[in-house]
Amino acid sequence: MAKAFRARGDRVWVTDVDASALSVVPQGILASRVDAADDGEMSGFFKEISDVWGGIDVLCANAGIKGPTAAIEDMDLAEWRDCLAVNLDGAMLAAKHAARMMKAQGAGVMTFTSSTAGLYGFPYRAPYAAAKWAVIGLMKTVAMELGPFGIRANAICPGSVNGPRIDRVFEAEAAAKGMTPEEVRAGYAAGTALGRLSDAEDIANMAVFLASDAARMVSGQVMTVDGFTINPDPKV
Repeated sequence: MAKAFRARGDRVWVTDVDASALSVVPQGILASRVDAADDGEMSGFFKEISDVWGGIDVLCANAGIKGPTAAIEDMDLAEWRDCLAVNLDGAMLAAKHAARMMKAQGAGVMTFTSSTAGLYGFPYRAPYAAAKWAVIGLMKTVAMELGPFGIRANAICPGSVNGPRIDRVFEAEAAAKGMTPEEVRAGYAAGTALGRLSDAEDIANMAVFLASDAARMVSGQVMTVDGFTINPDPKV
């Protein structure tokens, strides 16, 4: 997303709780270590944005963790809460602090990252699914509250996206289901109408579109980028 917005000439600022991850951010993109689930750190970050930029046009609330992979009867409450804190509280805090600046300027776009897990159940990933369903409810409420101030809000629901993150997800799910990671990957690809996983660029392209004038009347919507999921729980 950061690269895609930068490519169209935008000023971009990314955050991550992992300082080492920020070392690979391309030149020309600002980066700060911030815990998305910490209100104090988020408040300080948005104050810095205000001091440096004077406002914010586009928010991509994209911070998330996969959370635990376990049957509901084995779910650890602390791990459940950690997953909701990053995926849901983080999205709320981003919207909370961005809304203040966007309302003052009378314009803005918020894009929340949900998931196809926010549209279907997700066996062994209950906290992640619960958080991603809640993100959609948050987005629709924000779109209703902020629409009168010229602010749009939408959610992107990626399916499985190629990369090291989904590799770790498949490994954990394979262990829980007694399958190999390759079998899980093949099952998820076969579970889409297009028969393949998405790439990160596919998600970024949707984020750029939603932030553009071409989407000026698009708000409160859930945009899936998944090749059309036809089987959300593949077992082959």
